[in-house]
Amino acid sequence: MGHATPATQALSRAKLAFDLHEYAYEAGLAQIGLHAAEAIGVEPARVLKTLMVEVDGKPACAVIPSDASLSMKKVAAAFGGKSAKMMEPAKAEKLTGFHTGGISPFGQKRASPVAFEASALGVERIIVNGGKRGLMIELAPADALNAAKAEAKPLIADQ
Repeated sequence: MGHATPATQALSRAKLAFDLHEYAYEAGLAQIGLHAAEAIGVEPARVLKTLMVEVDGKPACAVIPSDASLSMKKVAAAFGGKSAKMMEPAKAEKLTGFHTGGISPFGQKRASPVAFEASALGVERIIVNGGKRGLMIELAPADALNAAKAEAKPLIADQ
């Protein structure tokens, strides 16, 4: 398998079933998740983006639909903190071992607490980043939660 990344290796070690989707990653796009959804032909709500945040100064990982926005108030509450902010891209890359646009909740270099947007998990399969730009992993929501040792929490801003 020529698509071995720390993310796919973590899922393989956990003996979880997943499918891979590749697309032509375009640097500089504001909405990478929406581009990925369009490129692989699925609705944006099933393609989840991985966002690294800091809650009371500690790293955390929030996974939300690509067509939604984080609520920092909900993120802080989900991780038991008072305040949350987006992590600087360079810090996120160093912490996770992945490049921005390719950060996965699985197989991060230094694991952080992970939460998935609860409302996004009511589908048969979700799609998350596979650990490199242009590679997506499709799997069952329960498997994603188990693999990331994650919790389902409300994370997104009311739309």
